[in-house]
Amino acid sequence: MSKGRLEAFSDGVIAIIITIMVLELRPPHSAELGALRPLIPKVMSYGLSFLYIGIYWNNHHHLLQTAVRVDGRVLWANLHLLFWLSLVPFVTAWTGENDFAAWPVALYGAVLFMAAIAYFVLTRALIALHGAHSVLAEAVGADVKGWISVALYAAAIPLAFMQSWLACAIYLGVAIMWLIPDRRIEKAMTP
Repeated sequence: MSKGRLEAFSDGVIAIIITIMVLELRPPHSAELGALRPLIPKVMSYGLSFLYIGIYWNNHHHLLQTAVRVDGRVLWANLHLLFWLSLVPFVTAWTGENDFAAWPVALYGAVLFMAAIAYFVLTRALIALHGAHSVLAEAVGADVKGWISVALYAAAIPLAFMQSWLACAIYLGVAIMWLIPDRRIEKAMTP
């Protein structure tokens, strides 16, 4: 089965996720600059989520560049990832609306945790399809960065109930970690 439809569908869903998130940002009814102050938590939450969705889109693109074909297992694993990413607008809005309160921040982390697990499952499904000596398998290796991310999310979720700002700092730290270019797949694909 060709991977083209999977890529196109995923790109469309991710574009819709970003659109839904920005629609949650409502302009104030006042033209005064101070009227923007109550929007600061919402804009911060949106910015972090936009960054995460962008990171997933970029990594998903690189991941599928290594694929020659997909099968039913890969299709379901991809839907699993898209499910968790589709919840990002909800947790983004709840977090921003409630000034980064404990429960919204914890749920935000839980969604990030599950998206990371889903990405791992998708990666493993592609490796199982293409073989242990495929370009993807060799590029991913032990996926230390992925496992560090999962561990940090797992630590940040309960931390949200003690210091929600610290949990948010961990989420931001993981995002920054993924912003540092990961050239494993590009290197593996270069002859």
